[in-house]
Amino acid sequence: MTYWALNAVFLLPALVVGGLAAAALKGGRRRTALAAAGAAAVVVLVLTAVFDSMMIAFGLFSYSEELISGVYIGFAPIEDFAYPVAAVLLLPALWILLGKRAGKRQP
Repeated sequence: MTYWALNAVFLLPALVVGGLAAAALKGGRRRTALAAAGAAAVVVLVLTAVFDSMMIAFGLFSYSEELISGVYIGFAPIEDFAYPVAAVLLLPALWILLGKRAGKRQP
């Protein structure tokens, strides 16, 4: 199994739940939530690039060359960025959706 196939297990549900959460918000709240998620994504992706590259450079872990695409950001293969993207999509989406179900006001 390639890393992209493994990533699909996490990314596809995160995209679906993220889409449901975006659809649940209206107007200004949707724009604010998307801007916040975008800003969080930038921060998390930069941190992932820096720290994963350092961990790979120091030999703490490695990837099987035949299972990755060969595209890198720093020393980290592009597949390594799927988990932070899934987290940025899924965590705020669950907050939005579960907050609505509990009857709580959304910020």
